[in-house]
Amino acid sequence: MLDRWTMPMTQPPLRWLARRLDAWGVQPDQVTVVAFAVGMLSLPLLALEWYLTALVAILLNRLGDGVDGAVARHSGRASDAGGFLDIGLDFVFYAAVVLGFALAEPETHALPAALLLFAFIGTGTSFLAFAIMATRHGLERPHFQKKAFYYLHGLTEGTETILAFVVFCLFPAHFPLLATLFAVACLITTTMRLWGGYRTLRQLER
Repeated sequence: MLDRWTMPMTQPPLRWLARRLDAWGVQPDQVTVVAFAVGMLSLPLLALEWYLTALVAILLNRLGDGVDGAVARHSGRASDAGGFLDIGLDFVFYAAVVLGFALAEPETHALPAALLLFAFIGTGTSFLAFAIMATRHGLERPHFQKKAFYYLHGLTEGTETILAFVVFCLFPAHFPLLATLFAVACLITTTMRLWGGYRTLRQLER
């Protein structure tokens, strides 16, 4: 929901970083893999309840997630393979963060974490399934030209997920409530995407 406003604000600093990394010969896929590795450190850090240190790893991962695409566009090396790697590792990272909270305090966090992972399955599959169909029909992505896939709108997108992870780390004692609320928002997003995607494709088929 917020991505259409936050993305234009983040692009100038990302382009600045991309120019320097490209000058040093850094490849976009290298940024993707390094950012993923740093982000995955949040799993053991969260399990150890080192929440603020885990937050640093999470934020660095999200920074890398923006930089890799900027490097690809600046260098002219944007590719479907890179876009696939980026989105695939993103979903693994999202799940790892939630698992980290579950491992931190299984007695109180496991069930809300399971609910949130269930909701993530809905948002992720509805997002990717529609992207496949959108490609088949040659649909454009007018609001998100920087994305590798067609971006179907929803209540919870990248910005909201980052904000949720930040709040989780800052207020870990309230993770059960916060995760449940975010899971509900993700389920609403899933419903919106399934209904909107279905209607769009049915109209195209007619």
